[in-house]
Amino acid sequence: MSTHDTRQKRIADQIQKDLSALIRLRIKDPRVGMLTVTWVEVAADYAHAKVFVSSLLGEHSLSQSLEGLREAAGFLRRELGKGLKLRSVPQLHFAADESIERGVRMAALIDDAIAADAELMVSSNDEPLSNSAESFDIRAIPGARS
Repeated sequence: MSTHDTRQKRIADQIQKDLSALIRLRIKDPRVGMLTVTWVEVAADYAHAKVFVSSLLGEHSLSQSLEGLREAAGFLRRELGKGLKLRSVPQLHFAADESIERGVRMAALIDDAIAADAELMVSSNDEPLSNSAESFDIRAIPGARS
């Protein structure tokens, strides 16, 4: 990792930390609800920063919060400039981070697949499955390598 990449990462981390505090403490817009700044990408020339946020209150709340943040971008940029030691503070671009929601959906799909496999195994064998590791045979799973 080069010095430039390290500096870029440090600046992104500092912007994330400062923005989290500013949004929580200084933004008075009622549209901006409970948000988490999940990560920040800073352009190589430090002119732009893409800020990814997520909300546990749902998609509608997140879209309203993004509108409020976009309107407050100038204020947030000015406040960031007071703490950052940069010649120019990056322009802020806010976007929804859907990785948490996508992860929850993937976990639910995996749980459903495991439950379906267990049900299939029980229905294909007359004997019930045991939870002990001794009774588990990998060769019983179709397509599994031994």
